[in-house]
Amino acid sequence: MRRLLTRILGGLLVLLLLAAGGIACSGLTVRPKPADCLVVPGNTVNPDGSLSPRLRARLDEALRLYRTGLSPLIFVSGGLGREGHYEGTAMQRYLVGQGIPAHAIVVDNAGNNTEATARNFARLARARHLKSAVVVSQFFHLPRTQLLLRQQGVSTVSASAARYWELRDVYALLREVPAYAKAWLF
Repeated sequence: MRRLLTRILGGLLVLLLLAAGGIACSGLTVRPKPADCLVVPGNTVNPDGSLSPRLRARLDEALRLYRTGLSPLIFVSGGLGREGHYEGTAMQRYLVGQGIPAHAIVVDNAGNNTEATARNFARLARARHLKSAVVVSQFFHLPRTQLLLRQQGVSTVSASAARYWELRDVYALLREVPAYAKAWLF
C-alpha cells in the first residue's frame, strides 16, 4: 500500500512539473499582436502609494506596447489592496505620469482577482465593441488570463510578459497549475 501511495504521489509531482513547464513555455514564448486594448491585471501597491516592482514592470511593458502603436487603449484592473490603495487608480496615476493621455486609460477598481478582471474587461469590450486584447502580466499568469478572457467572449487574446523576475515566481508558477485547471474545468 505504501509503495502504491509513493507511486501515486510521484506521478502527481511529475504531472505538476509538466503542467508548470507547459504554462511557463506558453507564457515565455507568446507574442503580442495588434489589438483593441491592453489588459493589465493589478498587483501590490505599497503602503506609501508607490507601485511594487512587479506591478511597475507590467505597466512599463504596457507603456512600451502602447508607444509602439500596438493598441490605442489600456485597461488597468485591480481591487482595493490590503495597503489601502485602489490598484487601478494607482496604475492610472503611473501611466498618466509617464505621458499616457487619461482618455486612453480605462480604470477598473473592481478587479479583485483574475476572474473579475476578465469579466469586467469583457463587459467593457461588449459595450465598446472591442474584439481583441493583449494581456500584460508575468509570464506564468498569461495563459490563465488569456483563457479566462476567451471564456468571457473576447475572441482574440494575445499576451506579453513583463520583464521582471524574482524567486517567488517559482512558487507562483506552481500555484498557477491548479488555478489554470480550475479555470479550464469550471
